[in-house]
Amino acid sequence: MTRDRFASQSLGSLHKKIKESRVLLVGAGGIGCELLKNLALTGFGEIHIVDLDTIDLSNLNRQFLFRHEHIKKSKALVAKESAAKFNPHVKLEAHHANIKDPQFNIDWFQQYNLVFNALDNLDARRHVNKMCLAANVPLIESGTTGFNGQVQVIIKVGQRFVQESVD
Repeated sequence: MTRDRFASQSLGSLHKKIKESRVLLVGAGGIGCELLKNLALTGFGEIHIVDLDTIDLSNLNRQFLFRHEHIKKSKALVAKESAAKFNPHVKLEAHHANIKDPQFNIDWFQQYNLVFNALDNLDARRHVNKMCLAANVPLIESGTTGFNGQVQVIIKVGQRFVQESVD
């Protein structure tokens, strides 16, 4: 059974929406690598990856998309190349840049159906949260502290926002 057929049977009508979705992943580190693999395997149609960091030797033990030969290369660009091997039908775009750069404005965020935050920088996480609220785009926020992880969905409802947490 092909991956697409299995996903279609498993997800039903949701599968078509996933294949047509354009999503943004901010951060290609520990959480971002795992998340990118899962998004690609699920079959999201188009995934954009933004990360300003380069790969360091200390990343290799927990960021499985990267190898020794990738050291000093862009996390976003290498993550794109590595994730493409999981599902060649997904369109991947990499941006080696700071998500706080002016080019990533409200109009730019409005291009996406969903944004996934996988950042370890609190200031950048807050910035993405503000941009998603201003652009009216749902945000899946994730983070870790030691062995504890958290995920929360943040969506704008009218003039307020709803925040749901899952620990």
